[in-house]
Amino acid sequence: MNTWVTLERTFADMKVRGKQISRRARPYRRRIALFLAVVGPGIITSNVDNDAGGITVYTTAGAQFGYTLLWSLIPMTIALYVSEEMCARMGVVTGKGLSDLIREEFGFRSTFFVMLAALAVDLGNTVAEFAGVAAAADALHISKYVAVPLAAIAVWLLVVYGTYRMVEKVFLVACGFYLSYVLSAFLAKPDWLLAAKETVVPSLHMDAPYLLMLTALIGTTIAPWQFFYLQAGFVEKKVGPRQYKHAKWDVLVGSVSCMVIVFFIIVCCAATLNAKGLTSINDAGEAAKALVPLAGKWAAGLFAFGLLNASLFAASILPLSTAHVICEGLGFEAGIDHKFKEAPAFYSLYTGLIVVGAGIILIPKAPLFKILVLSQVANGVWLPVVLIFILLLIKRRDLMGDYVNTLGFNIVAWTVSLVVIILTIVLVYATLTQPSAANLGG
Repeated sequence: MNTWVTLERTFADMKVRGKQISRRARPYRRRIALFLAVVGPGIITSNVDNDAGGITVYTTAGAQFGYTLLWSLIPMTIALYVSEEMCARMGVVTGKGLSDLIREEFGFRSTFFVMLAALAVDLGNTVAEFAGVAAAADALHISKYVAVPLAAIAVWLLVVYGTYRMVEKVFLVACGFYLSYVLSAFLAKPDWLLAAKETVVPSLHMDAPYLLMLTALIGTTIAPWQFFYLQAGFVEKKVGPRQYKHAKWDVLVGSVSCMVIVFFIIVCCAATLNAKGLTSINDAGEAAKALVPLAGKWAAGLFAFGLLNASLFAASILPLSTAHVICEGLGFEAGIDHKFKEAPAFYSLYTGLIVVGAGIILIPKAPLFKILVLSQVANGVWLPVVLIFILLLIKRRDLMGDYVNTLGFNIVAWTVSLVVIILTIVLVYATLTQPSAANLGG
């Protein structure tokens, strides 16, 4: 009898303790749940920047300069986080997209210039993404005349018939596929100690090709379309000031994960292409083919798959960003949660960009190199303008209240912006004066 009483008391004590532990765990569970509810725009925006043009830059950096440019990834992570965090904060505090704010605060003329630039630049970038689909398909022995139309139809169906939540989940899954670059890097068997050393110890060289590649790395990391898409993403999710802390973490996780993938792409190409003297790589598709005899067909296949995933990912989001910019600026309904009938201008613009972007790639002997170079130049011209708009808006206390930049953050933000602007001008000048040396993606 005493044994049963003892057991009952033991079970009762266990229940009480279990409830106490559960109560203690609730705040942590709630925080995790809140973060998961907010997460998405930051991670998606940062990782989609590893698009066809970006991967071409990282591939070329590894092939030409080995591990020596890895040190630049740390300051690039800081620059990416600082610039994107400001847009996330504006979206969360004001509940408005960047185009909306520019129109309201600076007038229609400024907005019209932004819209025109967005349309021209993002059309070139969309073409570049479908060029990435074609290059990945070629590396996987699939005809571009099959791969590109199927890719265009797939991304169109996803956005037009999906809800924001569903599309966001697909995009987050696509972020996971970037791990194929991590696996390809391990299969390449790099010198990890050397890679680690070059990451933390800067090795700056003053020769022109090295500086041009360094500038291209920074320029391709921060693209103007990112700011518009990121801010629109938080607005569309209806993230408010109470969730600002979680939105900030979303941006931080996105910035770090983006640079981690860049690290593994450069390491993979440094360990194979650079080690074997194959420094003349024109695009990531060529790199995937070249990896076969050096790192095996699995590494090459994973590299090509990563390129295909990145290109499809960006081909979905770049036209979305453009549609948001223009429709917000003109006051039209915009957003994936609207039906086609509710936002005809938004979906028509999205459809048109995909049709034209994919169609140009299917033209025999299309000048893909010129398209890549011109889209890179256009990005460079547009970036300083957008950064200045952001910095002028974020300091407005009547707009941001207590969420304006602190003095320290303002110094960092202006320093990062000025460095990016200067380097972008250098890259644009080099691209225009030496286009053969600037085949670096966009």
